[in-house]
Amino acid sequence: MEGLVKSRLMDADDLRRVITRIAHEIVEKNQGTKDLVLIGIRRRGAPLAERLQQAIYQFEQVTVPLGVLDITLYRDDLSNINEQPVVRETNIPFDIEGKTVVLVDDVLFTGRTIRAALDAVIDLGRPQKIQLAVVVDRGHRELPIRADYVGKNIPTSLREIIAVCLREIDEEDGVILLERAE
Repeated sequence: MEGLVKSRLMDADDLRRVITRIAHEIVEKNQGTKDLVLIGIRRRGAPLAERLQQAIYQFEQVTVPLGVLDITLYRDDLSNINEQPVVRETNIPFDIEGKTVVLVDDVLFTGRTIRAALDAVIDLGRPQKIQLAVVVDRGHRELPIRADYVGKNIPTSLREIIAVCLREIDEEDGVILLERAE
């Protein structure tokens, strides 16, 4: 992650508590797990969705179906990021028709990633409803998108970056605030 670390906003225990709380909120809002599916947005949304699935299992004894979504080809800035974008696998081994889909991502910022994910999900079928769970909402929305489940609201400047670190990818858990290098 580029930039200078300004501060640690969450440690591993804080992140674990956030995931547990969001899992409880998902089950409570949906009055159980019937017709509920979790879809993690690649990259960090995938392991977060898996952790939510495990947390829900711990208190409901139900394994909620889990999928992983790659949104690369749905991005509105595709031509700006690379002539040969790296497309990773979308793996949703279940039908989303009539389901409550909970999209999972690490940070909600402009809303453009979520817009791309919504397009990708709709291409797969017609869910009953789509909800959004994020660890951090940092503001600065460019689209009218909001999360249903938020671990923490952290207002930031445009010079700042929120990094959700996950042991599956970064070898440690936590959330840090970075400032872009000049």
